[in-house]
Amino acid sequence: MKMFRIIIVIVVILGAAFAIFMYLKGKSSGDPESVIGYVQEHKNTENMALVIRHNDEGWVKINEDLPLPLASTVKIIVAIEYARQAAAEEIDPEEKVDLKTLETYYVPKTDGGAHQAWIDSLSEEGESVPLSEVANGMIAYSSNANTDFLLNVLGIENVNRLANELKLASHEKMYPIVSALFIPMELMEEKRLTKDEALNELKGMTLEEFRTRAIEIHQKWESRPPNEREKEKVVKDLDMEFQRIWSDRLPRASAGDYADLMKRLNGKNYFSKEVHSYLDPVLEQLMKNPSNREWLRHAGQKGGSTAFVFTISMYATDKEGNRTEMAFFANDLSNAEFKELSRNMNSFQLELLTNSQFRSSVREKLN
Repeated sequence: MKMFRIIIVIVVILGAAFAIFMYLKGKSSGDPESVIGYVQEHKNTENMALVIRHNDEGWVKINEDLPLPLASTVKIIVAIEYARQAAAEEIDPEEKVDLKTLETYYVPKTDGGAHQAWIDSLSEEGESVPLSEVANGMIAYSSNANTDFLLNVLGIENVNRLANELKLASHEKMYPIVSALFIPMELMEEKRLTKDEALNELKGMTLEEFRTRAIEIHQKWESRPPNEREKEKVVKDLDMEFQRIWSDRLPRASAGDYADLMKRLNGKNYFSKEVHSYLDPVLEQLMKNPSNREWLRHAGQKGGSTAFVFTISMYATDKEGNRTEMAFFANDLSNAEFKELSRNMNSFQLELLTNSQFRSSVREKLN
């Protein structure tokens, strides 16, 4: 039972949970002050960064240039590249994708139930869905399988080129999330290593070597997808030591770079209208809630986590024209810290967007 709990934690992506934050003003649960307390306690470490901007003013800048693991927040870049290629007619958002194809990239018990929750939402869709729905599932439910499939369709090199074009100087290259989980098993079988020997080899592996192996495994799956036995073995083998190495090797970027990206998305004038016509329905899941449309012009976000990481990037413009952007990245979390942040970040964001006194308090306490 303990192993099952640990595996479930490995990629709790917080997709659907974050996508429905902000119901109505005053209806949020949680303690926003606890987030302030966490930031105050960790602002002088190398494990936390927070950038908040309000109406183009820098309200909070803590470790803004410090690269930290992004977890599923990195899927924002994939969503933008999807929208860019759709607008350029390089891909067809209506092209049908067989759900069985997506199963290649799905490993049960490694995504907090995200992919299955998305599948369950498609009960009337049949055996295939349009590519646009695959992108929607990547953001709304944070499906890792959908993400790796989209990396295949869009081209990993194109996604990484986009990060460079956006001048996100701190952004590390992306690679397939799911196939990276198979690296320990591949090492043990390929070189007949024990668990401890595989751990030592992984620790000595450069990030470039790790990334290359993940891509090679991903490419192998085009001709020979992983079978159920292999997937079950991955789940069995991935204890917390392997998970930690995987988590530490996830693509990193700085909160400052992601706050800049949020500002571009919030302004609606950096990318073309055509790009936004494909991007906004995917990234702005918040606007699907009627109560949010009562007080927001637009808002978008993506959160992510592992057993050690908690991240979120968001932007919003309210009906009065007030613009807010935020990027919060935390690493090396204890189980208690993770629970505290996941329980209270929602209320922190809501107060930040709707309560001017709270905003001023945040600015005062965190500067």
